[in-house]
Amino acid sequence: MYAVIRSGGKQYRVSPGDIVNVEKLEVEAGVSVELTDVLLVSTDDGTTVGTPVVPNAKVICQALGDGKAKKVVIYKYKKRKGFARKQGHRQPFTKLSIQEIRVG
Repeated sequence: MYAVIRSGGKQYRVSPGDIVNVEKLEVEAGVSVELTDVLLVSTDDGTTVGTPVVPNAKVICQALGDGKAKKVVIYKYKKRKGFARKQGHRQPFTKLSIQEIRVG
């Protein structure tokens, strides 16, 4: 059984027991989170595709904590002009443990 969920403008394929990093959510570590933007659910009975979301479907997760991704370095340079800029960015994320997928 798996589901495709939408969180933070990105889509993730999740199954019970998976651990995923999603865009930062304002939740405390150890709190249960319900994700209701379920785009697709696949079970033993078949696959249900939402238009745009599957009605009455939700994914139950537990927040494990927050973190930051690896640093991305942005370097801009123009030759012979004396122009150079260096900037770094670390994207914050929330680590979620998928507990179960509920349909209907």
